[in-house]
Amino acid sequence: MSDQTTEPKVNKEQPGPTELRDPLLQQEAKKAAIWIGMAAALALIVLLAQPLLLIVGGLIVAVMLDGGTRLLGKVLPIARGFRLALVLLVVAAFFVGVVFFANLQIVQQWAKLQIIVAQQIDLLGIQAADAGIMATPGDLKELGGRIFASLGQLTAAVTSVLGAVTSFVLMCVLGIFIAMEPKLYERGMAWMIPMGQRTFFYETMSQIGYTMRRLLAGRLLGMVIEGFGTWFLLALGNVQMAALLGLITGLLAFLPNIGAIISGALILTVGFSTGYETGLYALGVYLAVQIVDGNIIVPMVAKKTVDLAPALVLAAQLLFGALFGIIGLALADPIIAVIKIALERGARRSADEAQDKDAPKTRSMLMRF
Repeated sequence: MSDQTTEPKVNKEQPGPTELRDPLLQQEAKKAAIWIGMAAALALIVLLAQPLLLIVGGLIVAVMLDGGTRLLGKVLPIARGFRLALVLLVVAAFFVGVVFFANLQIVQQWAKLQIIVAQQIDLLGIQAADAGIMATPGDLKELGGRIFASLGQLTAAVTSVLGAVTSFVLMCVLGIFIAMEPKLYERGMAWMIPMGQRTFFYETMSQIGYTMRRLLAGRLLGMVIEGFGTWFLLALGNVQMAALLGLITGLLAFLPNIGAIISGALILTVGFSTGYETGLYALGVYLAVQIVDGNIIVPMVAKKTVDLAPALVLAAQLLFGALFGIIGLALADPIIAVIKIALERGARRSADEAQDKDAPKTRSMLMRF
């Protein structure tokens, strides 16, 4: 009998569709995990919208305090902690002065302003009815109430006076802690990023900080110029409540586009409540202040920071205001600026990497010729 050698059987079976060893299943599982992760992240953002906005607001406060500390360092070569303390003292003195001034004049003027606005709405409704437009004063008041009620349905508590004050205090406290040691928190965020990405992260954060400091500095400059300019010019023309209108204009100057519309409506309402001549003068003051801000301050800030399209800023303000209330409305512009910087950095990095990959191919093709 001849020896017969038995050949080993080759296992030709392939992994089933339920086994993770299948490359196709692994690829699809990764795609599904990405989509599930994105959906979970969006759900968390919606659920945690208010605390996330408070954290972003704290970062904005920290950037402003850090900018003041750096600016003071060019004049006083002292330790950073002392410079930060001086900045905090100046800010506290400013708020104390505003509160003291408000107790003397602005509280009474605010009550009078509400009466004037209500009277002008009633007058507008009567004039509309005389012109054949079916709109009563009650309809206009209801429309205004719906517009303001639509801002911040998800964060109604924040839009109240007590909620706004509490949120502002929390943002200030968080901003102070971050401004004390910003590098500590930056290193903590970088620790969660892979080593190969940390250099890009540090460079991006440095550019964001540089841009935000100048953006907020320009915004504060615009607030001061618009506030004092409106107050001075309105007082020069004997327009009533000039101090209150100047304060409101200065505060609303932090909100591009929407802030100017609201302050302009209040200025014209108060001006025309006295007479047409005063109303036209108030209109001239408003236009003069906005022309200075739009042709001098805004281009100067955009040149040294990031140029944002007005339509993009307005759309972001409407979206953030409708979703997150007054805090979202105030933080829409800085958030869009940060997103734009990050996207531009990422696109530039991708272009550089693609250029580096194409460079060896280009050199080899040239060597053939």
